[in-house]
Amino acid sequence: MEFVKKLEIVSRAEAKEHYALLIRGQFEGEDWSAELAALNTEIHGALDLAKSNGEFVGKLNSKMIHYTPGNDFTDRVLIVGLGKKEEFNTDKLRQVAATAIRAAHDLKIQHVASEFLGRSVINSEDAQYLAEGFVMGSYHFSQYQTKKDDHFEGVESVTIISNAEISDAVAYGYAVGEAVNFARDLGNHPGNVATPTFLANAAEKIADAKNFKITVFDRGDFKKLGMGGIAGVSAGSDEEPKFIILEYSGGGTHARTLGLVGKGLTFDSGGISIKPASKMDEMKFDMLGGAAVLGIMHTVAKLQPNINIIAVVPSTENLSGGRAYKPGDILKAYNGKTIEVLNTDAEGRLILADGLAYLTENYKVDGLVDFATLTGAVVVALGHYYSGLITNNQKFADELVACGQESFDRIWQLPLDDDYSKDIKSKIADVSNIGKPGEAGTIAAGAFLQEFVKEGINWCHVDIAGTGWVSGWKSYLPDGPTGAGVRLILELIKRWS
Repeated sequence: MEFVKKLEIVSRAEAKEHYALLIRGQFEGEDWSAELAALNTEIHGALDLAKSNGEFVGKLNSKMIHYTPGNDFTDRVLIVGLGKKEEFNTDKLRQVAATAIRAAHDLKIQHVASEFLGRSVINSEDAQYLAEGFVMGSYHFSQYQTKKDDHFEGVESVTIISNAEISDAVAYGYAVGEAVNFARDLGNHPGNVATPTFLANAAEKIADAKNFKITVFDRGDFKKLGMGGIAGVSAGSDEEPKFIILEYSGGGTHARTLGLVGKGLTFDSGGISIKPASKMDEMKFDMLGGAAVLGIMHTVAKLQPNINIIAVVPSTENLSGGRAYKPGDILKAYNGKTIEVLNTDAEGRLILADGLAYLTENYKVDGLVDFATLTGAVVVALGHYYSGLITNNQKFADELVACGQESFDRIWQLPLDDDYSKDIKSKIADVSNIGKPGEAGTIAAGAFLQEFVKEGINWCHVDIAGTGWVSGWKSYLPDGPTGAGVRLILELIKRWS
């Protein structure tokens, strides 16, 4: 992973070092801050000239660089626009931090300094989001590019100059950003690298931390255990499937227990119900639910929160080899329910069925959340700005929605009732793996998954097909995987622990 490796905090009095770049913020329509007013005098009114010409007025994520020859503190100042003061919030703080560090990367500067951007209108604890912006905004994935002699590895460190006590907030924000980048890294690898075995190996490394236990089932175990969903989907691929279980027991016997399930479909051709060739390369991203769960657990291993977590990642490819499952096949999931396969490209819900059933049949949890790039229908409904939410418990859903608002990893609830459940009933099995063609596809998928959650378990399904990877949405989410779901659940873990 390429991203900033160190964030440190010094007070204004302690800031003695000479920096190649200093980052400062400016609100739109406001007078220059005291520091920028002093700079304006030093550079003979150049900032006033830029403002009067309309070249820089502080609009959100705009930027302007001024060189400061002879200045004892810095060679150049990067001024980043904070937008309107009354509209500034924690997500905009995350954005402007990312904008600034991406500019530093473009300038190939290794060590930079920054003020606490927007400090006059936000709280000290919100420094978490400043750190998240620096870490997420500095992320680059270039592992498969031949390195040129002038290759820049990225900004190495940011010194945050602030008199406020923000050390804990910055450290936590760094951990959150690192978790997101871990998930993004898993998603960026190609399908011939990020195989189910690759994910299992990543989980093994996570499980080296204290309070962790790992179990990995493979193809030979599926028949013994009755995992017909993942056994069926994996049949068309020679790549060894894995069913990964991570158990974290950092909370002890009296702490709450969270269940997580992430779809780990490392490449999806659609199987016999094959997808169109256009953009099929993006189906390496069909494991982003599993990547989110592993990103969360990566940081749980470091933070060691006072909570217990059971995380399951069923992982396989969906290909159309000679042994591939077929439309019309009947599969039996771990909980004994039978499934009529009407479309082999609705495979994610089949491996999740075994994941949800296994977790809820074998563990007692206070809440269960699954993540999957499950349906194109959720993109039609919500675009790329919200993940879709289906639930069987309104109180748990409300709590998760609040976590999404706080973390800006947002979710939007869709309905689920008995009418939708009727749409997935099969004439020859317990359920079918699709609902009515062209109708409520995301909800039908949620209704299907609910069949494999043990009664009495509070459950939320989060469809990240629209949010899992994007094209240039925000400065801290450049093209590619976003780590959707990671910040959402880390906020929930913080509240529960």
